[in-house]
Amino acid sequence: MTDQTTLDALRTEVRIWLAANAPKGWRQAEQTHEQFAAAQRDWFLKLVEGGYAIPHWPAEWPGGGRSLAEQKIIYEELAKADTPRLLLSFVSTFHAASTLMECASEEQRARYLPGILKGETWCQGFSEPGAGSDLAALKCRAVRETRADGDVYVVSGQKIWSTMAQYADKCLLLVRTNSDGVKQAGITFLLMDMKAKGVTVRPIQQIQGDEEFCEIFLDDVEVSVADRVGEENKGWAVAQATLSSERGLTLMELSYRMRGALSYVAELIRRHGREADTEVLRQFGVLSARVDSACAIADQFLENRMNGIEGLGDASIVKLTYSRVLREYALLGLKIGGLDEQYRAPITFGDLNTGNWMADYMNSYAWTIAGGSDEVQRNIIAERMLDMPREPKNWVVA
Repeated sequence: MTDQTTLDALRTEVRIWLAANAPKGWRQAEQTHEQFAAAQRDWFLKLVEGGYAIPHWPAEWPGGGRSLAEQKIIYEELAKADTPRLLLSFVSTFHAASTLMECASEEQRARYLPGILKGETWCQGFSEPGAGSDLAALKCRAVRETRADGDVYVVSGQKIWSTMAQYADKCLLLVRTNSDGVKQAGITFLLMDMKAKGVTVRPIQQIQGDEEFCEIFLDDVEVSVADRVGEENKGWAVAQATLSSERGLTLMELSYRMRGALSYVAELIRRHGREADTEVLRQFGVLSARVDSACAIADQFLENRMNGIEGLGDASIVKLTYSRVLREYALLGLKIGGLDEQYRAPITFGDLNTGNWMADYMNSYAWTIAGGSDEVQRNIIAERMLDMPREPKNWVVA
C-alpha cells in the first residue's frame, strides 16, 4: 500500500504538471470531428510524455506500475483540472491493453502494445444489431481457410455501437466460429486491421449532433490465425477480461468531472437571475448532494478493490448511480435554462458535461445503456448481491 506522504507528493506533482501542460480553451474551440480526433491524439501523446497516460499498465511501461491509490489521484486531478476526457484512446489503453496483457501471446504483445503509446487507436467490435446486452447471441461469422502463407479467418457480418471506429487502426473483434452447443462456446476473439479489404465503417449520427459511435460492415475480411487471441471457440473468456478492465477508475473520473461541472449549473442560475429562487436553489442543493454521493460511492468501490474486498455487483451500483445522476444533472440545467438554452451550439465532442443542456440531456440517455443497461445492472445487483431468483428466460404474458 502506498503511504500518504508519497500520495501527497504525487498529487502536488500532477497539479504542477497540469498547470503547465493542460490544454486551454478546448471547450470553446469550434471543432470538426476531425479536429477533435487530432486534439485527442495530441493530448494523449502529451500525457504519455508526462508519464500520466497509462498508470494502470505494468511498471516496465512509461508511467506504469502505479498503485490503485496513485491511479485514483491522477484521474482525480485530471478531472479537477477539466482536461479533455480521453475518449479516442480509451479502448486502446484499457480494453485492448488489458486483453493483450492478460490473454495474448508474447509475440502479439510485442507487436501491438508499443503502437498504442505512439497513438495507434483501437475500437471494439462486440455488439451487433441483434446482440447488445445479450452479447453471446452474436452472429458475425468467421470461417477458417488455408492459404499458402498461413491460415486465415474469413469474416462476414456487422457490428454496431463501436466507439470512435471511424478513426481506429485496429479492432478487438468477436466472431462466431461454431454454432453447436451453448452460444458462448462458439465465439473466437480476433485482432483485426481496420484498413483491411472488406471493412466499411459508417458513423452513426446521434441526436445531439455527435458521431461517437459507428457501424462496422465486414465483407469477407481476412484475419490471420496468428491474430487470434486464445484458442478457437474460447473467445468468451477473453472477452470477459476485456470488459472488466476499466469500470472503477473510469466512473470515478466521470463522477469527479460531473462535480466540477456543477459550476455550469451555478453560472446558469446567475445568468438567468434565479439566485433568489428558493425552489431552484433547493433543486441545486439536492443535485449537489447527489453528485457528491456518486463520487463517494465510486470512491468506496475503489477502496474496496484496493483492499481486496470488492463484492459481486459492486461495480453495477457505481454504474447505475452515475448514469442516473448524470441525467438529473442535465435535466436541471434544462429546467433552469428554459427554451433559450435549448438552441446553444456547438457541442463539445466526446464530453458529457458541456453546459449545452439539450445536448447533455440527450447524451445522458446513452449512459443508461452503454457499458450494460440500467436493467442489466439491476439484475446483477438483485441476483449476485441480494441472492434473488434469476429472471425467467421466457416470460408468458396472459
